Amino acid sequence: MKTIGLIGLGAMGSGMAASLRRAGHSVQVFDVRREAAQAFAKDGGMAHDTLASLGAACDVIVSVVVNAAQTESVLFGDGTNTGCAASMKPGSVFVMCSTVDPNWSVALEARLEAMGLQYVDAPISGGAAKAASGQMTMMTAGKPAAYAVAEPFLNAMAAKVYKLGDSAGAGSKVKIINQLLAGVHIAAAAEAMALGLREGVDAAALYEVITNSAGNSWMFENRMAHVLAADYTPLSAVDIFVKDLGIVLDMARASKFPLPLSSTAHQMFMQASTAGFAKEDDSAVIKIFPGIELPKAPS
Repeated sequence: MKTIGLIGLGAMGSGMAASLRRAGHSVQVFDVRREAAQAFAKDGGMAHDTLASLGAACDVIVSVVVNAAQTESVLFGDGTNTGCAASMKPGSVFVMCSTVDPNWSVALEARLEAMGLQYVDAPISGGAAKAASGQMTMMTAGKPAAYAVAEPFLNAMAAKVYKLGDSAGAGSKVKIINQLLAGVHIAAAAEAMALGLREGVDAAALYEVITNSAGNSWMFENRMAHVLAADYTPLSAVDIFVKDLGIVLDMARASKFPLPLSSTAHQMFMQASTAGFAKEDDSAVIKIFPGIELPKAPS
């Protein structure tokens, strides 16, 4: 039996770990919030106090952290704490689930291969609810030998595991394109709702009509519900799209490819971030529009 470890018990990682456990795996976990790891392990599995001990114990490690910098830290350490890579057994697989620059992912695969480790480029999509139910999507790329070890665990975490290439990079490229659409759709949804509010349209009525009409999008339906509830608790924060759309634009700039809508959406999220809404739900991008009165929370 291969052993599975997971790093990062945030909104997505906690659901993914629960899906692995529900599939019958004994899941070993690490989180910088030690209490989060211990709370998970109370219902089965094992909490590790260090990344080094997790690395030594597992055949496959799934990393669900925010970005490339955090991924490097959990692998190679941060000057204070030791990462997991040095203690991983030869042939072990590192599954990277963050949204990153595809070129960085390619370079990481080469770096791990030089250490005798295998790698799967595996960004994720679907949100916390789908992660918790094992229904999310994984956009993966990796060598056949890495899939041979990791695939049962990937299938336990996701309803759809797309194999997009036999080396790193393709998974991250597809995820970046997904994030282009997600960010533009949220920005467009906020703009549409803001115009409706400015014109005095009842917000709930507008939401009902649009979600049953051709102008609807998954992001309008999901995120404008947050606006109607005046609930900006960050399921995905404004600064996530500052980062992700920044990666989109960097990728396109490298090949001199124009992205006018992505550029505008990125500026909208940047404006929301600098206006003080960086850590709020990404639907808070609607707060950049002047002269509108947003719905208030039910009393």
